[in-house]
Amino acid sequence: MNWQAISFDWNQVRAFLATAEEGSLSAAARALGQTQPTLSRQVAALEEDLGVTLFERAGRAMALTTAGMELLEHVRVMAEAANRISLSASGQSQMIEGRVAITATENVASNQLPPIIKKIHSVAPNIQIDILPSNEVQDLTRREADISIRHARPEQPDLIAKLLFETKAHLYASKDYLKSIGPITRLDDLSQAVFLGLDRNSEMITAMAEFGLHLRPEQFRFSSPSGRVLYELVRLGLGVSILVEDIESYSDTIVPILPDALSIPIPVWLVTHRELHTSKRIRVVYDILAEELPKKALNWRD
Repeated sequence: MNWQAISFDWNQVRAFLATAEEGSLSAAARALGQTQPTLSRQVAALEEDLGVTLFERAGRAMALTTAGMELLEHVRVMAEAANRISLSASGQSQMIEGRVAITATENVASNQLPPIIKKIHSVAPNIQIDILPSNEVQDLTRREADISIRHARPEQPDLIAKLLFETKAHLYASKDYLKSIGPITRLDDLSQAVFLGLDRNSEMITAMAEFGLHLRPEQFRFSSPSGRVLYELVRLGLGVSILVEDIESYSDTIVPILPDALSIPIPVWLVTHRELHTSKRIRVVYDILAEELPKKALNWRD
């Protein structure tokens, strides 16, 4: 191997890759936890070292040049290799200390995790926990998190998943809203109701049609990807939405609508990377989550 030919700085390459994938220096800086000027200098230094222009700069946007697109293919391969090395090294660590990142939906992160984190701290006080509330599924294979609590079984072969429990979702509305639209004796009675969407209203329309409830896009007056926001909107009487069944334990003003006629199973999976699962600190956190989260199933809402 010609070692003299390998002269670039990995930090510069990483800055280039983040900028290419995030689309701007500011977004890449946030993703890497760096300042924008620092990232800009790293990208400029890589361009100078390679003697090519990698980006066309148009305001805040960064468009790859032909040379940049060619380099991007090679850099992605390097990043995957670096990620595998990091995963392997993390998996070999047997120290019960260090950082563990857990991602979960915002409601789970705020309502279910804090008391469990307290227990983890009492068992392993040297473990540092990052809680990452997100309604988007984080990519564990790219180390966006170490452990994920999600509602769908992962398909990637490198991930380990454990089904913790299954809850159900129904249609809910406030008592006041139901009074305003009259008695509901069958799902068709909701054909003129206002609905609160999950930011993917076309999918909800399709799903409701399978139960015989045919909705129109204009019925969705309010939408949010946040289950917590939808709960508040329902509680204030702004319409009907899908919520997990134990939402009733949080408010006596919200009631299910024909739960026997419309019931959707909601699985709760605990996921980690296969190599990370051999890390002692990851295993400690994973096992405590697996033990404690099902105990809180009756208080689950999302």
